[in-house]
Amino acid sequence: MTFKAAAIQMCSGVDPEVNARTMARLVRDAAAQGASYVQTPEMTGALQRDRAGLRAVLRDEAHDVIVSTASTLAADLGLHLHVGSTAIALSDGKIANRGFLFGPDGNKLCHYDKIHMFDVDLDNGESWRESAAYTPGDTARLVDLPFGVLGFAICYDVRFPELFRRQAIAGAQLMSIPAAFTRQTGEAHWEILLRARAIENGLFVIAAAQAGVHEDGRETYGHSIIIDPWGRILASAGATGEQVVLAEIDIAAVAAARGKIPNLKNGRPFSLENRPQSTPGGVAA
Repeated sequence: MTFKAAAIQMCSGVDPEVNARTMARLVRDAAAQGASYVQTPEMTGALQRDRAGLRAVLRDEAHDVIVSTASTLAADLGLHLHVGSTAIALSDGKIANRGFLFGPDGNKLCHYDKIHMFDVDLDNGESWRESAAYTPGDTARLVDLPFGVLGFAICYDVRFPELFRRQAIAGAQLMSIPAAFTRQTGEAHWEILLRARAIENGLFVIAAAQAGVHEDGRETYGHSIIIDPWGRILASAGATGEQVVLAEIDIAAVAAARGKIPNLKNGRPFSLENRPQSTPGGVAA
């Protein structure tokens, strides 16, 4: 089974209405080039560091402009449209970093809430505390699509390989990893992490990214990318600017890669022993 996948690179600003129009234009471009699965980046709807400013434009899922626009686009274009994520207002006053997958009829097939929160202090002075505003998800998801089994992750999730391994063992053939990686961490780790997740699980990775300097002042790494199960880069974007990254995907490559390196089958349970404590004389207690 072969199909054409697209990763949409954006530089989302603070206004969801503007970002929705940009998303629609780029998704239509991808569809015109033959894509039947299109993925947008993390926080497609708005990148806004100011919490009060973000809350002012947030809506619940039923009234979110990105959700409604994506549903309409999927139906109009007859494709699977995956909003990598957008910020959704929850009833308890917190926020979900939520991805959505829509089918060719415009109906929502599933959503995925980012599990791992980006709570870090970088050595360039940047400090991030997603957990202060966002409610983490607690459920990984797989969806059977006509062209393969799709698993979900968002940005910082890529640093937790157990999430990918569990989905691969459960049947995932494609992993979506939309992101808004910082420039500093992206330069160091973006491609390495994505290729590692593809290789160690024998699956395709599709990662649409935010790119460039945003209205709120942050800078994201870009380099949206599609990687095959052997770790080869099929298509990639640059560091800045809107772009549609496309690749022809042959799902048979998953079985071929796993046949050559059957590590998903060869894993074995094991125990972990702590090193024995030493006495002052150097003899193990």
